[in-house]
Amino acid sequence: MTPTPPGTPRLPRTTGHGPSSGSVTDSVTGSGSTSGSGSGSGAVGKRKVAVVGVSLSDCGRVDEATPYALHAQAARRALADSGLGREVVDGLASAGLGTLAPIEVAEYLGLKPCWVDSTSVGGSTWEVMAAHAADAIAAGHANAVLLVYGSTARADIKAGRRTGNLSFGARGPLQFEVPYGHTLVAKYAMAARRHMHQYGTTLEQLASVAVQARANAADNPQAMFRDPITVDDVLSGPMIADPFTKLHCCIRSDGGAAVLLAAEEYVRDCRTDPVWILGTGEHVSHTTMSEWADFTVSPATVSGRLAFERAGLRPDEMDLAEIYDAFTYMTLVTLEDLGFCAKGEGGAFVEKGRLTLNGDLPVNTDGGGLSAQHPGMRGLFLLVEAVRQLRGEAGERQVHKAGGRLPELAVASGTGGWFCSSGTVVLGRG
Repeated sequence: MTPTPPGTPRLPRTTGHGPSSGSVTDSVTGSGSTSGSGSGSGAVGKRKVAVVGVSLSDCGRVDEATPYALHAQAARRALADSGLGREVVDGLASAGLGTLAPIEVAEYLGLKPCWVDSTSVGGSTWEVMAAHAADAIAAGHANAVLLVYGSTARADIKAGRRTGNLSFGARGPLQFEVPYGHTLVAKYAMAARRHMHQYGTTLEQLASVAVQARANAADNPQAMFRDPITVDDVLSGPMIADPFTKLHCCIRSDGGAAVLLAAEEYVRDCRTDPVWILGTGEHVSHTTMSEWADFTVSPATVSGRLAFERAGLRPDEMDLAEIYDAFTYMTLVTLEDLGFCAKGEGGAFVEKGRLTLNGDLPVNTDGGGLSAQHPGMRGLFLLVEAVRQLRGEAGERQVHKAGGRLPELAVASGTGGWFCSSGTVVLGRG
């Protein structure tokens, strides 16, 4: 551990990752590097943690890049966004690429981190990793942690380098389901049908989620699909897995993303305003469908409660939500489980444009996985979009509060597998 420079005041103790009263220590010099590696600040108690840089790589149809190249492109852009130098990064979180992830990614990026995380729990990986990184930074185990992802899922299938994943394999517990044709899509469809049966949720209500995601994508120049669609368009499409037609399902794209988290003392050297990590939660549920107690309840019911409790905030205080949406039902049930509406009321909640940029609760403001991009484990893209919205950098799709004010609070909630895992992060600016 690098000793604290003589005369440096101690940081205030806090109860969470977000802003607290008291002065902030400036122990960063020049580009933000400390006088050594490791935890560095010598802080007593917990340091506040902020997102200081975010970026996407090229996304959509990227035929000529490798996944490693997309990792590097996203990482360079996120560092440039922060204004900090690469030498500041002493932690790396990555999953989904390489035999020894994230070591191969670190090597490719030219990093030698002293804190790493390769947690891999599906689409919620990045919210879970953000929670781990925030805890590590707050405890002084790292100063700046880079979360980075890249995938050429679409290009690989187009070039014949791989096939589409109908299931996640036939080993372990999955061997008892695969022989019956229980694909990934079918598992989500089965859960959606249960919600429809139990609570009267309609196909039209599910379809409205896709329609509103596309409406939000219309104002995102980086979204793959921007042309408007109607409920009838969704319902009349080719059947994929009853009740899901094609437009109920996410698109397949290429792309990468990166998010840089840093300790509070780095903030004043950053190019952009900080977005603070206010609260996090994570939870795992099942892998075998027979072990899922209730198909209408996702693990977000736990991760969301924990994140809001730790942030000291309520769902109705959020200005926007970024939710993993591989299928329309995911958006609906996650909204319920995060507490935006009661269980069984998600169908009515998502109607009448509530999720659009000008709606009561803007959701997936970039168009989400249903319209913008979905290269695989999309959870990191949720954090990028939430931060851009809070910083007022979303362009034509920027959400505004009454009087034209920028949003102040956002929640990002990722889901992995087939509602197997969930990670939720509450973010705030100022």
